Amino acid sequence: MFDIYLLETIVNGILLGGVLALLALGLNLIFGVIDVVWICYAELVMLGMYAIFFLYVKFGVPLILACLAGIAVVAVFGYLVHFLIISPILGSAPINQLLATGGLLFFLQSFTTLLFGIEFRNIGLRLPVLEVFGMYISFARLLAFGTALIGMIVLYFFLARTYIGTAIRAISQDREVMVLMGVNSRKIYLITSAIGGGLAGLAACLLVLQYDIHPAIGLSFGPITFMVCVLGGLGNMLGGFIAAFIFSQIIAIGGFYTEIEWGYVIAFAVFIIMMFIRPQGILGSRS
Repeated sequence: MFDIYLLETIVNGILLGGVLALLALGLNLIFGVIDVVWICYAELVMLGMYAIFFLYVKFGVPLILACLAGIAVVAVFGYLVHFLIISPILGSAPINQLLATGGLLFFLQSFTTLLFGIEFRNIGLRLPVLEVFGMYISFARLLAFGTALIGMIVLYFFLARTYIGTAIRAISQDREVMVLMGVNSRKIYLITSAIGGGLAGLAACLLVLQYDIHPAIGLSFGPITFMVCVLGGLGNMLGGFIAAFIFSQIIAIGGFYTEIEWGYVIAFAVFIIMMFIRPQGILGSRS
């Protein structure tokens, strides 16, 4: 007989995979177009969560408006990250770019700690747990999955059907040729960074419903997001989407049979083994 609790675990793993896919989507978009890995990407999510918290809890802004404002704030911050930090070192060695974004990671963590302290905060909203055919499913996680799926579909049509989206896809495939054809790469990079920031802001809206907010919250999602991107093929958005659900199922099922911490350990072990078998990622191409 199929264990109903195992089925519940698989369903919750799928729901977790939707949020991981959204996080990986923004990071892969930025790398695929600009060819720079933002080590600090999860910290943008943390800033969005703080923005939503203060707008909703401290200033009484309706939650939907607070979430929209949080997305806008993080999108602007993504724009500024590229304009102030990435753009001046874009032509330098990749290690310099990693050090710059890594330095920004520690700066944001330290700065938010000084401003807000280390205490855990939450928006105080408790969403119900649904019972479906004997399974208990978090409504917050279900809402996050649906919103993440809608966000990814909207991004797909934006990239496929709009002029700017077409330019983003084209410049990600051949930067040199597109510049010769008159595409303003600097403008495209800034727009891409803002979109990547907006996706981080959307992820913040979904995560703030499920997790407490604190300066180190990015450490809970940053490493796993980076590994999802690498496993899928860094810069490959479809590969990241597939890898997100692989990781989420390994974590969920591994945690079901052992403990949730062991689920993460098993996921990390699978990642290491896959890097030996296919270092370019699931859908990545060998250089």
